[in-house]
Amino acid sequence: MDLVVREQRPNPLLKRVEYSFEVAHVGAATPTVETVRAELAKSLKVPKDRLVIEWMRARYGTPVTRGEALAYDTADALKAVTREHILIRNGLKEKPSEKGAEAAAPEAPAAEKSAEPSPPTPPEKPAPKAAEKAVKPAEAKPKSE
Repeated sequence: MDLVVREQRPNPLLKRVEYSFEVAHVGAATPTVETVRAELAKSLKVPKDRLVIEWMRARYGTPVTRGEALAYDTADALKAVTREHILIRNGLKEKPSEKGAEAAAPEAPAAEKSAEPSPPTPPEKPAPKAAEKAVKPAEAKPKSE
């Protein structure tokens, strides 16, 4: 995996340096965000916890991936500006638990429930069919002559 920084732009307003990079991965799969973050942090001499990969895209059929990375001056600046899903993608924040998981929690173990069985429910009677109720016109009254 060959990593090349194509462009470097300082952004003092947001307290970060923005990098455009290119990763050549001939004969291998597209590298993960985590491996690229580790390589970039090593080559840029930036702490890994202040480096964020904004995006990475591999062009179909080519062994080259391009992307953008942001290196922040402080961890507070990173948390103030970076969107939540980008933090989750880079492993700097855990994914929030789903709301449905709390509702799906088991109530009580089966051994703790009362030992009395519930009474059986009576079977439901089928509703009468509409065709049986209706009187056919030929059977209603015979015609008198």
